[in-house]
Amino acid sequence: MVDTDRITGAAKEFGGKVQGAVGDLTGSKQDSVEGRAHEAAGKAENLYGQAKDTVRDAAEQVADTARDLGGRIRETVGGIVGSDDIEDRARRAQGAAEDQFDRARHSARRTAGEVSDYAQDAYGRGSRALRHGGVSGQVAEYPLAALLIAGAVGFGLALLVKTTRD
Repeated sequence: MVDTDRITGAAKEFGGKVQGAVGDLTGSKQDSVEGRAHEAAGKAENLYGQAKDTVRDAAEQVADTARDLGGRIRETVGGIVGSDDIEDRARRAQGAAEDQFDRARHSARRTAGEVSDYAQDAYGRGSRALRHGGVSGQVAEYPLAALLIAGAVGFGLALLVKTTRD
């Protein structure tokens, strides 16, 4: 099972790379630097998730060894004491553990899919913005809407200035 820190870290790292590349392409040093910072933060979070996965895997190996020893003890004790009750409890515990594992695997896959969709969407929006020239492309494509928005923003700012002077 992959830790969520690895997934979010990889998504942040990818987003940082995209932001840095967009900053490089547009000549925006601020976007480029912020993108590199997000990329580094994402890489660090990904490494943290990998470390947690390593610890979890080691704990699972210890738990498997303990279960194996428990099974051997159960076989030995089962011959002495009634083994039906012990086997029934073991089956129920195993079933509950398998259910939890299935739910966690489903959740990780769903989260990974959502992160992938989000990253693809962000990349697509960034690509479209670059192809269309960002805000200036939108203004050129929709001049009336841009004029109305600019007028509304100007009117709102005028109201704010007027109320602060009164």
